[in-house]
Amino acid sequence: MTTAASTKTKRIIGLDIARAFAIVGMVIVNFNVVMSNGVAEPAWLHVVATSLEGRAAATFVVLAGIGASLGSRRARETGGDEDRQRAKVTLARRALFLFVIGWLFYPIWPADILHFYGVYLAIGSMLLFTSDRTLFRVGAGAALVSILFIVGFDYFANWNLDELSYDGVATPGGFLRNLFLDGLHPVLPWIAFYLFGMWLGRTNMRDRAWRRKLAYWSLAALVAVESAAWVVLGPKGSTPAELSDESWRWLFSVEMLPPMPLYLVAGAATAVLVIIGSMMLGERLPERATAPVVHTGQLALTLYVAHVIVGFGILEAMGRLEDQSLEFIFLASLLFTAAAIAYSTWWRRRHARGPLEWVMRKLSG
Repeated sequence: MTTAASTKTKRIIGLDIARAFAIVGMVIVNFNVVMSNGVAEPAWLHVVATSLEGRAAATFVVLAGIGASLGSRRARETGGDEDRQRAKVTLARRALFLFVIGWLFYPIWPADILHFYGVYLAIGSMLLFTSDRTLFRVGAGAALVSILFIVGFDYFANWNLDELSYDGVATPGGFLRNLFLDGLHPVLPWIAFYLFGMWLGRTNMRDRAWRRKLAYWSLAALVAVESAAWVVLGPKGSTPAELSDESWRWLFSVEMLPPMPLYLVAGAATAVLVIIGSMMLGERLPERATAPVVHTGQLALTLYVAHVIVGFGILEAMGRLEDQSLEFIFLASLLFTAAAIAYSTWWRRRHARGPLEWVMRKLSG
């Protein structure tokens, strides 16, 4: 494994570009979830929409893990116990902020990921300075517990996916089950994405040779699992209705729900390819070309909340929030994206951080 370079501290703008791509992917996915009328035509747009499901969010989580390792690199390499403790506390405070904000956001947006993020960061703060082996063991353990739960219990027992509602989430048992086992982004197994990102952040991602290796391995893994899913379950976006819930063939699913092992591989591999591709763009394109995208990535938290409150709010006022065609859904997604890029560029010319990013920084350090 290529070790991290401690002498280089300049911000990797490719990671901001990757965040921008991830937020665009999440906007398309969430607009489709809320606005779709169930029509899968045109087929190519349906394939695009379904291909982004679970992949954009996984990329965000991997990026969060990378950020945790990069942010604590100095403490890990040259700091003492006090520096390491300070880094842990800072990450734990951000975890608490996201957890609280996420649950405040939940009544508006039941598909929220921020409160799950809070738990990922909290666990990450405890493992921030453990060995790479520990990160992989905990990640593998999370995946194992998850698959045992999926095989042994009904993952969708408490869900009404048409309305994105979860029965019993206000009870202690339902709250914990949703958070850790059968929510939209449950800690088990999604913490594996975060820990994988922490490991990536410890490696020297500026090393182009190392990035090429990561890209080749990730592409090979992605092709392998997607091909296996295609052969066993059919084309992307299809739902083989003839399969019973107990069929062994569901083990080959690469879809987000329920999160089977091959989905974890596909999500992690996709994240790596997006991140490495974004880093290449950041290195090869002039700053003038990348700045708007970089600024968008730097306001990812603000834009995530805005795409629900502002984006859905405008569409609801227009009477276009439900039962829309795929063409209109993508048009609305692209218009929001264009507005988000313009706003991010305008804001960053005047402020160092986005609105919610500033609040989080102020409260957590």
